[in-house]
Amino acid sequence: MTRMTRSESQAQTRAHLIATARDLFLANGYGVTSLEKVAEEAGYSKGAVYSNFRNKKELCLEVLQLIHATKGSEIAEVMARPVPLEERLIAFEDWAERTLGDVEWTMLEFEFIAATRHDPELRTALATNLSSTHHIVQAVLGALVASGEVTLPMSVEDATTSVLSFGVGLGIQRAIDPTISTSVITRNLRALLGGSGDGP
Repeated sequence: MTRMTRSESQAQTRAHLIATARDLFLANGYGVTSLEKVAEEAGYSKGAVYSNFRNKKELCLEVLQLIHATKGSEIAEVMARPVPLEERLIAFEDWAERTLGDVEWTMLEFEFIAATRHDPELRTALATNLSSTHHIVQAVLGALVASGEVTLPMSVEDATTSVLSFGVGLGIQRAIDPTISTSVITRNLRALLGGSGDGP
């Protein structure tokens, strides 16, 4: 078996620490999860954590980046399926039902935002982090417009902001009351995507 290089080993350690921190942050919250606990759970020394991350805030930023990238990729995969648009919208609603309002994810976002409110550098990094999801949704909507499948009543940029704002708002409401249906987001998408036809 080929032996890993030093950089490969470091990358593997970093990825393992991020994955472990993600599980702990989501399960227990940002405030009560210490770097010592992350190191212990991952099977590394505390020094290994500090050699990869300056502090807990930087580690959590990486965790949120991983979560956003994962969720964004899931949306892109659903909307890129080679099936009629209505079927993709139904699949998106299924994804939303499973995802929007996840209490652990939603609370971690809020807890971290509160923790960074007086840290301009981290606030800027968080905004950059969140923009990755914006770019993914913008690319999806742009592709739908370019293909002629839909006609938007506004610019792709504004439509992207609208979709994300609605999704975030619905997610917050569902974190409080999980009985709220996600079908409303698909109905709003159908209204926004003027060329998508009539749905159920």
